[in-house]
Amino acid sequence: MKKPTSPQPKKRKPGEKGKKKYKVRNWREYNEMLVNRGSIFFWIEQSAQENWNNPPKTGRRGRPQAYSDTAVQTCLTLRYVFHLTLRGAEGFANSLLNLMGFLLSAPDYSTLSLRAGTIPVDIHAEKTANRDEALHIVVDSSGAKVYGEGEWKVRQHGWSKRRTWRKFHLGINEKTGKIEAAEVTGNDTADCEVLDLLLRQIENPIDQVSADGAYDTRTCYEVLDELGIIAAIPPQKNAKIWRHGNTAGSPHARDENLRRIRGIGRKRWKEEIGYHRRSIAENTMFRFKTVFGDVIASRLFGNQRTEVLLKCKILNKMTLGGMPESYLVA
Repeated sequence: MKKPTSPQPKKRKPGEKGKKKYKVRNWREYNEMLVNRGSIFFWIEQSAQENWNNPPKTGRRGRPQAYSDTAVQTCLTLRYVFHLTLRGAEGFANSLLNLMGFLLSAPDYSTLSLRAGTIPVDIHAEKTANRDEALHIVVDSSGAKVYGEGEWKVRQHGWSKRRTWRKFHLGINEKTGKIEAAEVTGNDTADCEVLDLLLRQIENPIDQVSADGAYDTRTCYEVLDELGIIAAIPPQKNAKIWRHGNTAGSPHARDENLRRIRGIGRKRWKEEIGYHRRSIAENTMFRFKTVFGDVIASRLFGNQRTEVLLKCKILNKMTLGGMPESYLVA
């Protein structure tokens, strides 16, 4: 019987470079930030205490609400940070309020479930200081399971009709890694259909948008042209010119990209336009699923949307705490 041989390392072709290596420049500060994520420190502002059980009047008929949106959002935030159930979030919040000496109570789990789909969520943990600064936005989407069939069950018995997922679309600041815009849709919504909705959420002017080939549609280019934004979207490899030179009107942005790619090559075009910075979106998706998992716990669509937006807000808070600064090792 022949002994199993260990796999041989793949030989590089002449002139082929190996995988690039990076090191973290601010490891000490970044390490301290990672440690601080596990520290427990809570405070409740005076205004939040006063409005905890006194939400503003809605003017609608019926019994007034017993808890403010701040109270509900606080308990839901605790739920997603510490991976709790609704009942667990209620008990955890009540314990904190008792330890802090406040004569307040947390919303019960049924209230959290009912109000989760209606409360407004601002994903910005901190407002941008300079609203006149033009941003480079990288856009991407990913999926999160809803009913959460395990991989073992799918392998053994196949997937069921109830198996589904939600898509969350993110617009991320290339410079800071902060999530500037977010939206949740069903799995039957194409990425290109949500681009306009994402860009309208951003208050700062946008200089450039980088996205993958899923956004290579006429609709996306029309939106970017209307807003005066540079489009860094690689055309499909079999792409054709949309507006030829003898056609009336200014040259189409996609056609200009395509002509440039044909002239210098796709790789050099990506380097020239800064398309490689789109990896920030992939990194953000990875961080999102590492911190919160790839399953959405809520069942109703409104609650699912609130869950994703709150998780984006939490991730922005972690980003503000500090991010690694990497550099290429020669």
